[in-house]
Amino acid sequence: MGQGLWRVARNQQLQQEYGEHWDAGPGLDGDPQDLGMEMGANPGQAPPSPGVGDLGGGPLPPHPHPRRHPQHCQGADIYQLLRARRGKEQQGFIDLEMLPPELSITILSYLNATDLCLASCVWQDLGHDEYLWQGLCKSTWGHCSIYNRRLPYGFSYRRLYMMLDEGSLTFNANHQEGISYFMSKGILVDHPKELAKFIFCTRTLNWKMLRVYLDERRDVLDELVTLHNFSNQFLPNALRDFFRHIHAPEERGEYLETLITKFSHRFCACNPALVRDVGLSPDAVYVLCYSLILLSIDLTSPHVKNKMSKREFIRNTRHAAQNISEDFVGHLYDNIYLIGHVAA
Repeated sequence: MGQGLWRVARNQQLQQEYGEHWDAGPGLDGDPQDLGMEMGANPGQAPPSPGVGDLGGGPLPPHPHPRRHPQHCQGADIYQLLRARRGKEQQGFIDLEMLPPELSITILSYLNATDLCLASCVWQDLGHDEYLWQGLCKSTWGHCSIYNRRLPYGFSYRRLYMMLDEGSLTFNANHQEGISYFMSKGILVDHPKELAKFIFCTRTLNWKMLRVYLDERRDVLDELVTLHNFSNQFLPNALRDFFRHIHAPEERGEYLETLITKFSHRFCACNPALVRDVGLSPDAVYVLCYSLILLSIDLTSPHVKNKMSKREFIRNTRHAAQNISEDFVGHLYDNIYLIGHVAA
């Protein structure tokens, strides 16, 4: 009994899934009268039952139910259903080489380098397309000196991607060897502005190695700071953006003071109206930045039990920056309280 019910349910599922493969012909709509028309009977005459000459045997009793279209019966033709399923499975994936080149390139442009290499095993011409590898290079390493040069004949962006990836891994292990690798391959030029643009537009470099490198190359650090645009940004948000590209050291020291000093001058240069209306100066921004860092540690550290209140923060900050209004300092506190650390 259970197996019979299972077969009926399975047949109904297959019938519903592949119902579109049935081709309803004339006279097969389940009407016995139309069925008789198809078999050559006169209108109004019941369809004849097969005789001795038809099947080579004795007369058979008439079927108790008229023949119906498979869509109206409980038990579908399993053979035809399985045949339709096999036809669907044999279709497989769409061959990208049969599509227009523009559409195929657009589809493959969503792949990363690893998946594109795997796709080249199936579609060799499409997987090695220079347009795709050029997009991968510039989306991962936004600026390289080699992009602005006249490329030689036979230049391969796929080979360039492999060298850029190799150089990034080398930099993350040893920053000096990594930069030397980029220069030896002609990818970068030893110029502070070019190196700063490369660092600013790249997200694959280890931030600890990058911090050591910038501490050694202060000329590159100066150019990197000038690439930031803090116009119309609230001070805590601008400081977060700054530390997102140039990671702050884990402890207070000369390098942190250098970073905050450079940020303060750059922030005031990008917001002359704010300097004029609020009374900010590089020295005042320097004090506010330190206050924001200390407030961030105070509010986010689980080891500090008694958190600094808004009134205490305003009072302590006004002692160091007397020209700043209480409302502006209060907004600074609210930003840290709601959003979080400025150097996270």
